[in-house]
Amino acid sequence: MRQFHCQCNEVVFYDNTQCVSCSRELGYCPTCRNVVSLIGDDKSGLRCGNPSCGVGLRKCYNYRVEGVCNWCVPAESDEKFCECCRFNSVIPDLAKGDNRIKWLRLEKAKRRAFYDLDVLGLPRGTAEEGFDPPLSFEFKEPTTVQAIEPGSVTTSALLDGEDVVMTGHLNGVITINIHEADPVERERLRVHFGERNRSLVGHFRHELAHYYWDLLVRGKDEDNFAAVFGSHLEPPYHASIERYYREGPPPDWRQRYTSAYASMHPWEDFAETFMTYLEVVSVLDTAYHMRLGDGKAFSPEMDLDQMVGRFIRLGTVLNEINRGMGLKDLLVRSFEGPVFDKLRYIQQLINTSRVERQTVGLFEDLA
Repeated sequence: MRQFHCQCNEVVFYDNTQCVSCSRELGYCPTCRNVVSLIGDDKSGLRCGNPSCGVGLRKCYNYRVEGVCNWCVPAESDEKFCECCRFNSVIPDLAKGDNRIKWLRLEKAKRRAFYDLDVLGLPRGTAEEGFDPPLSFEFKEPTTVQAIEPGSVTTSALLDGEDVVMTGHLNGVITINIHEADPVERERLRVHFGERNRSLVGHFRHELAHYYWDLLVRGKDEDNFAAVFGSHLEPPYHASIERYYREGPPPDWRQRYTSAYASMHPWEDFAETFMTYLEVVSVLDTAYHMRLGDGKAFSPEMDLDQMVGRFIRLGTVLNEINRGMGLKDLLVRSFEGPVFDKLRYIQQLINTSRVERQTVGLFEDLA
């Protein structure tokens, strides 16, 4: 994650909507991809405060009206929602309790995940834009509180019953149970399922990985996928679910997978590995922009061994800092031999997609 600057030169951050120094209003400009001061303009209403950009802007509806976003829309666009909010198809019932603050937390996590995707130049879009499957998000609340299966590909069978909301992905639709935005409930589930980490941004990264399997692998690269992760057809997915929750992960899962959950089925192995790759990208990109580590800029073409080596070195330092503060380890992934082959497949898949679409990522400093 990059640092940004207000017009007064104060450092501001990705989620900010107001400068703490000069009180100027801030917003994310989709043209120069910066968090910028929003300057009043007689013609467009607002314009980007980045001197090298200066385009006319409008606040996203969810920024201007709902207060859960900080992105803007180009003034000449007819779009009501920004490039992040336009994919929402279901939002929480805002008349209920603390659902608005839960929605705010969900949107913040989604924007973080979208930043990772943009760093890598990964595509996303609607059916009208030719995407199969089209991406959408449903943020739902169950009518009864219950244990939720972590990060699975959902099916219609799992969603039978109005009170059940499974966090998962199906045909481009990513569903998030909004109770995950309650930190107490999320920690309860983390402990219940024996997970080393559980976060909102992690849920988005994991479920987006399932989306990218459908978009980039299904019907296009399944043989190469199976050569690395194993067949996703046998055993069937639901049989794998039952076996995993009955027997648990294999004893040697740390030598072959990024997490215990990844051992359940090749789809989940792909999603957990994809999520791990996004975590590595996020940490290295942030370290560079915050002037930590060796000072080398992250690039999607970076050698994988170098990426993982730098990630582990930074992780060792960050974990020791957390332990010194009495907190749990920040970086908990395993990088044994077979995991490298899986990460390499993910990297090649992403880079091939970017080259094919001639997309430029955000690893360049556009400020």
